[in-house]
Amino acid sequence: MSDTTSSPASENPAHYESSPRDGSSNGAAIATVIALCFGGLVAALMQTLVIPIQPKLPEYLHTSHSTASWVITATLLGGAIAMPIAGRLGDMFGKQRALLGSAVLLVVGSVVCALSSAAIPMIAGRAIQGLAMGFIPVGISLMREVTPPKITSMAIAAMSATLGVGGAIGLPLSAWIAQSWNWHALFWMSAIVAALVLVLVIVVIPHVPDAVGGRFDIVGVIGLAIGLCAALIAVSKGNDWGWSSATTLGTLIGGLAVLVLWGFYQLRTPEPLVDLRTTARPAVLLTNVAAVAIGFGMMAQSIVIPMLLELPAVTGVGLDQSMLAAGLWMAPGGLMMLVFAPISGILINKIGAKYTLAIGATVLGVGYLIAMFLMHSPWQLMIASIIAASGVGIGYAAMPTLIMGAVPMTEAGAAVGLNGLMRSIGTTVSSAVMAVLLTTSTITMAGTDVPTHTTFKLCFLVGALAAFVGVAITLFIPRHGPKPTPSAVVIEDSATTASR
Repeated sequence: MSDTTSSPASENPAHYESSPRDGSSNGAAIATVIALCFGGLVAALMQTLVIPIQPKLPEYLHTSHSTASWVITATLLGGAIAMPIAGRLGDMFGKQRALLGSAVLLVVGSVVCALSSAAIPMIAGRAIQGLAMGFIPVGISLMREVTPPKITSMAIAAMSATLGVGGAIGLPLSAWIAQSWNWHALFWMSAIVAALVLVLVIVVIPHVPDAVGGRFDIVGVIGLAIGLCAALIAVSKGNDWGWSSATTLGTLIGGLAVLVLWGFYQLRTPEPLVDLRTTARPAVLLTNVAAVAIGFGMMAQSIVIPMLLELPAVTGVGLDQSMLAAGLWMAPGGLMMLVFAPISGILINKIGAKYTLAIGATVLGVGYLIAMFLMHSPWQLMIASIIAASGVGIGYAAMPTLIMGAVPMTEAGAAVGLNGLMRSIGTTVSSAVMAVLLTTSTITMAGTDVPTHTTFKLCFLVGALAAFVGVAITLFIPRHGPKPTPSAVVIEDSATTASR
């Protein structure tokens, strides 16, 4: 028996009828999947959009390096906050409407950045772009409602893969655009593709009767935003501020304290932003803990491999690649996530999401172990990256499947959003840990401290250990949930959707 269970239809006030299985229905479902995946790809691409121009941001924005670094941090924070909030809004008001809101945010944020030449409006625009990351968990939770059961696992796998694929293709694409045109072209490009996503949401994505209503927890949103921002800022800036500094410790402790108070409030409010009792179920809790470990492991290669590729060859450790070349060497790994998405869907159907997640995390860890011995040329690192990314592609698809199999359909959006937040926490912690490890053993070249081969191997080893911890946690996830009751929705045709 597979562990991919569904919630009983009776738990959803909008009792869904069985979807037709004719060719037009399947065609509409496939069009919906393609539109959702494209939207997720574009939203994820925003995470790495400015990395190629990061060294020149202080010059472009006429500001300091520390202020310019917030251009990246703001997007990270926006994405982390948006995921559970967007999921809850999707459950309350309908997922198509929540997707529409995320697409609008993506357009607005891109235009604000494109028109900006100063730090404050740029940071604000990047934060708005980050809020559009809510598109991904809402899109994943919608997959179960608008696809025939035989393609649901593959559809969720493809949508989950966009988290990695968007980031991977963003590096070379952004480097090419920035080198070929003015840096503002990056954001005009993102505004154009965001507008296309908006059109697809209106025309292609069906508006299904999945809204359950309820009261939106404003206090919960504010508490989550304050607590998350403080904690994540402390972790992401700790290496710059000093881990023992009063600023870092005060921000971290204050953020965690707010999150504890937020948790008590969520348990006592009748309609919480996040139902912590549901998230405390073993299947949900362990999947979220595994998400932190696997997110940590995924991010390690995104930090370490580009640095190894781009360091000058005279250092004795670097491979002297340009930003564009480094992005191109890593792009196959990102595309491999998409290639393995259907394989992950097949595995989920055959052996269940639990063991699929364990296999994915194992492949990720093996990729890091191989990387420890393949550090001497770009093609070797590409092979290691492809193996690690394949594991991410397999595992990322299984996590939302496990989550949705353990929660009522009325809470699917918020639950998947929280899982996305857990992955974001893992990647944030990974960034901080890798930054610390890369300074543990260095050599001085031309007045600059450069990590040694041993340091890079240590980073790969820590990434592997994180992935294998994810495997161990995954194996404790309960295999079976409640007995499923088949339920689906009627997919409205595009013309009907467009007329709304």
